[in-house]
Order: sequence, then structure tokens, then C-alpha cells
Amino acid sequence: MTKTQSAANPESVKLSRYDVADHLRSPEEMADYLDAWLDEFPNDVSGIARAVGDIARAKGMTQVAKEAGLSRESLYRSLSEEGNPSFSTILKVLSAVGLKLSVSVARSDG
Repeated sequence: MTKTQSAANPESVKLSRYDVADHLRSPEEMADYLDAWLDEFPNDVSGIARAVGDIARAKGMTQVAKEAGLSRESLYRSLSEEGNPSFSTILKVLSAVGLKLSVSVARSDG
């Protein structure tokens, strides 16, 4: 083991930031990811928008923007943590990545 690889030297460990978009490779994975957000955090509007943004980045923001008929800059802004995309934008992005929304009956607790 070299000095830079030494477990005794934690300063030498290089970490990279985890980006879920790097792991969303298929439409099925993208759909499962968004379904998980909608199931776990149904009232987290900004989180759901960020999840849609993750999916768009996985597909390629330039390509998604073109297919959705939006500018790449406005798409990044809309789907950022501070963004507030319109429902129309969400639907256009989902269509551009090959996904669609569906509705089911909400679970009741009683």
C-alpha cells in the first residue's frame, strides 16, 4: 500500500459526490425512482421536482429540453432545489424521458 492509499491516512481518501442520475439507466429504474418519491414523500413538492430533475439529468438535460420544447437553462432552473416547475413542465419532461403519470386510489388508514 502506498502512503496515499494508507488506511492510517484519512486525508488521502478521495470521495466523490453521489449523484443518483448516474444510476438511473433505464426507463424502469427512472419510473421506480419517481414512484418511490411519490410513495414516501407525497407532499414534498420540491423533492418530487428534484427527482424529476434527476431523471432528466440521467437522460441528458439538453436532449430532454429539446424534446420537451423548453430551453435547457429554464429546465435546470425549474427542476433545481429552488425551482418551482409548472405541472405542464413536469408532464413535458416525463413525456420526453418516456414516462407518464398514472393515478391510483390513496391508501386509507382506517
